[in-house]
Amino acid sequence: MSQKAVDMYTDLRMFELAKEYVESTNPNEHKQLIAKQASWAKNTNEPREAAKMYLAAGEDMKALEIIGEHGWTDMLMTVARKLDKADRDALTKCAEHLKRLQQYAYCVEVYNKLGDKKAIVKLHVETGNWDEAFALVEKNSEFKNDVYVPYAQWLAENDRFEEAQKAFHKAGRITDALRVLEQLTENAVNESRFNDAGYYYWMLSMQCLDIARTEDTPDTTAEMLKKFKKYQRLGEIYYVYHSIQRYADEPFTSHLPEALFNLSRFLMHCIMTGVVPKGISKVATLWALAKQSRQLGAYKVARFAYERLHALKLPLRFQDLIDLGTVSIRSKPFHDGEDLLPLCYRCSTTNPCINQQGSRCINCKQPYVYSFSSFEVLPLVEFALEDGINDEEACRLIEASPTRKLRGQQEYRDDNTQSLKFDPMQSGDAREKLLGDDPFDTGLLTFDPNGEFQPVVVGKDVLRELSRYEVVIRRWPAPLRYQYFRNLVSEVMIAMCDSCYQMFHADDYELVVLQKQCCPFCRKKAEMVDDDDFTSDRLIY
Repeated sequence: MSQKAVDMYTDLRMFELAKEYVESTNPNEHKQLIAKQASWAKNTNEPREAAKMYLAAGEDMKALEIIGEHGWTDMLMTVARKLDKADRDALTKCAEHLKRLQQYAYCVEVYNKLGDKKAIVKLHVETGNWDEAFALVEKNSEFKNDVYVPYAQWLAENDRFEEAQKAFHKAGRITDALRVLEQLTENAVNESRFNDAGYYYWMLSMQCLDIARTEDTPDTTAEMLKKFKKYQRLGEIYYVYHSIQRYADEPFTSHLPEALFNLSRFLMHCIMTGVVPKGISKVATLWALAKQSRQLGAYKVARFAYERLHALKLPLRFQDLIDLGTVSIRSKPFHDGEDLLPLCYRCSTTNPCINQQGSRCINCKQPYVYSFSSFEVLPLVEFALEDGINDEEACRLIEASPTRKLRGQQEYRDDNTQSLKFDPMQSGDAREKLLGDDPFDTGLLTFDPNGEFQPVVVGKDVLRELSRYEVVIRRWPAPLRYQYFRNLVSEVMIAMCDSCYQMFHADDYELVVLQKQCCPFCRKKAEMVDDDDFTSDRLIY
């Protein structure tokens, strides 16, 4: 009988009377009655009242469906803040509606209540809020892949390939990073952006070195090291060819004739002993070499360049100039100026400007070490360690070694400066003679003129005698060993970039860093340092 009374009141939409009757007869049916009233309100186009009634009846999901459908953000947040953390389904529903309504700050608040960090990261990624995503990754490194991979893909879609490559690398997606970088390099070569191509090849070489360091299989490590050396060489070639190409195509150049001569000679040595890389013009290289050789008095080199040019297909704009140069060079002597001939600092051999064996000494096979600005040969001799001496021990011995002085030399120090003076009463021979014989010199002439290059091998006793101010160390990461060089002319100051390990004359390096605010080869940003700091930190004496 009581159920019929409730049905009658509900059919007549007299819900208040029905509620009074239920409360007096059967209080458990109260929520069911409110749900029926909510359903009626929904059908009669009163959604806000329906949502409130569903909430009162405890049917949160139905209420949230109505609220979300009508976009009532304030009501959604009111419900979300009242819900318990354990009611995950309802809170997740709130977050979904807020996300659809683009109320991302409120959505993050709901996800924080749920303790769902991954959902917050995904939200920031989907909305392109990268700064917030990176901030979360710094505190929660387990989400690194969830952020950097889509970020790299987003960068690639927006033609920001260089940044995309770095993002893939941070995410640990080395294969994707290499793929992007290889595409960048190929595009740079195709578009004749040779300076960028050199930079990208250097980056590729360092990526290969990274892979070699982390790989466990010897075959893969050997393959990556082989690629490292190949890409390093290609990076140097394209870096140099950028200047040659601009000299050949543009009416003016910022390079001195000596620098252009050295650049073209270095490049010629690189391409005459192997396959010419894509985009490199032999004509432009030989043309620059011939023109600068003639101007500086290296007539033998000029003849060599003109002869090689006539064996190539020449562009029309060069044809008449090369024909005229070929005829006029016959009136010049058949030798190069002595001041242009490179000297080997190991065996003191005067070498020809062009060596068919490549950029090395014709006698001891010592490879030249160039200043990567002017491309002059630096007075550096490479040496290796005896078996049983590791790099850490060698560096410790060199750092602990005393500074070797010349006889009659006096040293003065104050807080800011260090100076060396010679006794004016000393004879010239005394100034040149070191205190004691130099044990390093005995290894300079230990080579086979008919064999392969062998660096000077030194032991612990020699390392202790070396001055740390005259040793330059390329501290390559594993699995490579360090490379050691000794400066044999202490008056020549040498600087080395601590990123790419290229060498420079100190003055050249300082000038180019001031101009470009970075290393010219690897583009590592220069740190703001005082002059004294620059000298003490970057220069090798």
